[in-house]
Amino acid sequence: MDIVFIHDLQIETVIGIYDWERKIRQVISLDIEMATDISKAAKSDNIDDTLSYKSVAKRLIEFVEQSEYELVEALAEEICRIVRDEFDVPWVKLTLHKPGAVRGSKSVGVIVERGDKSG
Repeated sequence: MDIVFIHDLQIETVIGIYDWERKIRQVISLDIEMATDISKAAKSDNIDDTLSYKSVAKRLIEFVEQSEYELVEALAEEICRIVRDEFDVPWVKLTLHKPGAVRGSKSVGVIVERGDKSG
């Protein structure tokens, strides 16, 4: 199985459990790996034959910007569901970063892996 990836997709959203976090928009960053078979696209050189990272990114930006989750775990789970269900991806690995959430740390977050990587 091949991997299509998006690295450091930055999106503003409402995320957090504290009152002050519910009143502001914060930037989260996504690293996404998606299992797919690129052989048809490699042979045809046609965008219609591949998993379009642009389409995935556009969908996730739209979703995350409108979301208002308290926990990064809940947001990560829904992002993985969208990728798998809407883009027919058998396996996804998502690293969701919440920069600045812990003083002294560049970023915190979760790594979620869902599905079967072998396809």
